[in-house]
Amino acid sequence: MSRAPLTSRRRFKSALASIVAMAMLMTLAACNSGPRPEGSPDSASAPVPPSPTPIGGLPAISAQINQFRDNYARQIIEIQLTNNTPEPVTVLDASLRSGLFGAAITWDPSAGGIELPPRQTKSLPAQLPEPACTGFGEPTGGLTTVQGDKPQLQITTQPAMPGQATLEPTDPHGVLTRNNAERCVSKAAEAIAEFRPVPELDATEKGGTAVVRILILPKPSPQGSTGSTQGGGDPGPEPRSLTIEKIDGTPLIAEEPSRPWPRGVKVQEGGPASELRLVIRPARCDPHAVAEDKVGTLFPLRITVAGQQGVLKVDAGAELRGRIHDFVTATCGPQ
Repeated sequence: MSRAPLTSRRRFKSALASIVAMAMLMTLAACNSGPRPEGSPDSASAPVPPSPTPIGGLPAISAQINQFRDNYARQIIEIQLTNNTPEPVTVLDASLRSGLFGAAITWDPSAGGIELPPRQTKSLPAQLPEPACTGFGEPTGGLTTVQGDKPQLQITTQPAMPGQATLEPTDPHGVLTRNNAERCVSKAAEAIAEFRPVPELDATEKGGTAVVRILILPKPSPQGSTGSTQGGGDPGPEPRSLTIEKIDGTPLIAEEPSRPWPRGVKVQEGGPASELRLVIRPARCDPHAVAEDKVGTLFPLRITVAGQQGVLKVDAGAELRGRIHDFVTATCGPQ
């Protein structure tokens, strides 16, 4: 009598195991019966990460234009991007367009782009192309800069951010306008004369001074640009000219008050070569004067050219720059 219940229990367990196995097979069949993405492997495909969501009503990525002092002489600006989301975002490329420049201002990414950590800002250096300006190449007529529309920045990100492909960056310091104006003035001046600093520095002056010389080499007058009547006909156009109103000091060097720098110097194409002699002294003698110098050897010439006033920055060049640094260091002495 004891064997009957045991046999029944064995039969019951065997039937239960069969039911469980059949249920599992039906579940697997249901999971595998749905459509698969084209080209997907047999295994389940990895989920696509969602686009980061901005917080506090800010755009996912915001942009601003800036310029660092050590890039000023090289005409390099910074496209600063801020990630306003709680997730990292990779920027693959960036292209800034402004009516103030004749071509796009682009950031050349390294392999794989650059990652923006959550709620952080990174700067992307970009070389400025030729400025958009009119009038500087004409014998007569004024120099005018082009009034650009609001700059537009196009970026590609990973993960992709719908609606964030085109941004309107802010330019709180007027970086684009300033660079356009200065470079248009420079182009107008360079069409009239070359300004070439002499590499040698005369540091034999007494009283902690030295002499910087900048050669002015006017360009030849275009044929017929004499401004006088030729063969009884109409007078030719007047040669182009500019006036150096004054020369400013820099964060590193200053004018010696007893020997002021030249003012009101007129330069005319086709005219004779001349030079500017600047008796200089250190503008500052703190320990960081030379160590932190970025623009101290860019000589700012305030000029009037083609009816426009502006600043022409004359770069001392590597050789003269080193000698000016040595002069300031020696003159200031141990700090």
